[in-house]
Amino acid sequence: MKTRFLIVLLIAGTLSSFAQKKELRAVSKALKGGDYAGAKNLLSTVEGMMGALSDDQKVDFYLYKAQALFMDGAVTDSNDMLAAAEAVKMGKDLDGTNQELATLANSIRTAVVNSAVADQNNKAYEMAASKLEAMYRVNPQDTSFLYFAASNLVTGKMYDKAIEYYKELQDLGYTGITEKYVATDKETGEVKEFNSPAERELYVKSGDFIKPETVKSESRATEITKNIALIYVSLGRNEEAVAAMKAARALEPDDMGLLMTEADVQYKMGNIERFKELMNEAAEKEPNNPQTQFNLGVVSAKAGDTEAAKQYYMKALEIDPDFADANINMASLIIAQEGAIVDEMNNLGTSAADNRRYDELKAQREQVYREAAPYFEKANAAKENVEIVRTLMNIYSILGDTEKFKAKKARLEELGG
Repeated sequence: MKTRFLIVLLIAGTLSSFAQKKELRAVSKALKGGDYAGAKNLLSTVEGMMGALSDDQKVDFYLYKAQALFMDGAVTDSNDMLAAAEAVKMGKDLDGTNQELATLANSIRTAVVNSAVADQNNKAYEMAASKLEAMYRVNPQDTSFLYFAASNLVTGKMYDKAIEYYKELQDLGYTGITEKYVATDKETGEVKEFNSPAERELYVKSGDFIKPETVKSESRATEITKNIALIYVSLGRNEEAVAAMKAARALEPDDMGLLMTEADVQYKMGNIERFKELMNEAAEKEPNNPQTQFNLGVVSAKAGDTEAAKQYYMKALEIDPDFADANINMASLIIAQEGAIVDEMNNLGTSAADNRRYDELKAQREQVYREAAPYFEKANAAKENVEIVRTLMNIYSILGDTEKFKAKKARLEELGG
């Protein structure tokens, strides 16, 4: 009786194996015929037999599932793309040398990247990030997916999630450093990148290319640390921002942008002494860089230190007299004095003393405009701007300079202002 029962089990197992092979052959036939819906239906039947499949049959199952979902590149549903990628991963876990799976993995990777790029172009940053992050989870060895997912979240101002991804990258020790295989075209002098050292060697041996080199890309580790700091600034989490900036500056001590950002944060936190230290450090690092002096002026102006801002703008203009932005900001600081003058003028009465004071204030106001006008003129000469022309026209109108007023008015009309 026991023997008969064992024979029955063996026969059942053999029949089951035949049935599985038959179903898998049917799936393969459907895929070759482009019947992806039919292949999916057949696969759902095979999926119920997974426990009885051999490892080789499981590899075929995952390959066919990925092919059915990917539809030879015609897939448009991002969930199907990611499900196909997951199926490929399951198959590769069983057979890491399967060439069909490797080829399909590359095709799926390209499709997901292209889909994410399309989302970026449509400003659907969260959608792009979700696809890239999902691909990273499927292929955790490809950490660049998580990096680009974080970048999309930053662009979309989804900062909390971006910090989460950035910190995960830091924990992984991610640098993003890649090697590029390049050589120089002997005829044009252009540097060309090759897919592999072997491919480059073939071109060099042909005699058309020289100077074969392997170039490493810059590390993204500093950028990630810096972005974390800047995100904390945007979120108003100043204590965390300062700690993150300290880490970022340790990696890149000469980054003036980080230094200036920390100065701004320190000021907002009321750490005036630290703010001044950082400003002095910036001035010492690049004393002859007009952009640095200009940036120092901007930070000082934001901090309410008008006199310091003027000094920095003047320093920038000493180095580069035609620096348009420095001229504009200098003029704007001067013009800002007008506010208090006008307020006092408006509050005067009609007494003889008030009339005399009015005349004094009027003269002060005109002097403010006379001081500002040359800076606006310099800025406009370097980079003509409709609003600057309009401002100059109004200044010359107030000053009663009819000739210059008419010239600016005519120019404004030419510019369509």
